[in-house]
Amino acid sequence: MDGKTVVVTGASTGIGRAVALDFATAGAHVVICARDADSLEETAADISEAGGDVTAKRADVRDEYDVEHLMEIAASEGGNIDAVVANAGVYHGDTGETPLDQESYAAYDNHLKTNGRGVFATLREAVPHLADDARLVVSSGAVARKKAEGFGSYAVSKATAEAIARGFATDTPYDVCVIDPGLVATELSGPDGHDPENVVEQYRWVLDDAPAEELDGSVIDRRAFRKAQR
Repeated sequence: MDGKTVVVTGASTGIGRAVALDFATAGAHVVICARDADSLEETAADISEAGGDVTAKRADVRDEYDVEHLMEIAASEGGNIDAVVANAGVYHGDTGETPLDQESYAAYDNHLKTNGRGVFATLREAVPHLADDARLVVSSGAVARKKAEGFGSYAVSKATAEAIARGFATDTPYDVCVIDPGLVATELSGPDGHDPENVVEQYRWVLDDAPAEELDGSVIDRRAFRKAQR
């Protein structure tokens, strides 16, 4: 990751925070954003203390103007953007206990606006500033593709995010894929699953070493990642 400029959304906690810290300590200039300014600054401080190069900008991915400014800052401070991790997301309610037939319209709308439209804005606003060999990844999960009780409009929004990734893979010259890290213990998904630090190697492999033909709108899950390491 040495010398690369990487934008990570939703970097104040969980996967985004772990990925940003890992990339920065591996030599990347990481440009991070989140809605919670205080938590974002804590992440930035941890990266700086670890010797990493970081720029933090409070931004809401639901607001395309916030995202546009974020990408402009990334390009102005680090040159062309080499990688984007569209990771920002929300889950309204208790994980796995929000059946679709009981979902509120407010929860449905915000899931789609943050987890779907937010991914669209992140990738779209990055395009004018991307390096020729840039890679774009979208964080998702199996509920986007497989039946699972109680995930309601969150699952719908993740399916939308994956469709957006396929669209950008088809309509742009960049390497775009979905990363499914499996069940990870975060504020969004709950306490079960492996630690966020255990998935950073998967993200780094996709952005650094994975063959381009494997990233053509595809889903790189834990099984695919482990298979590639053999």
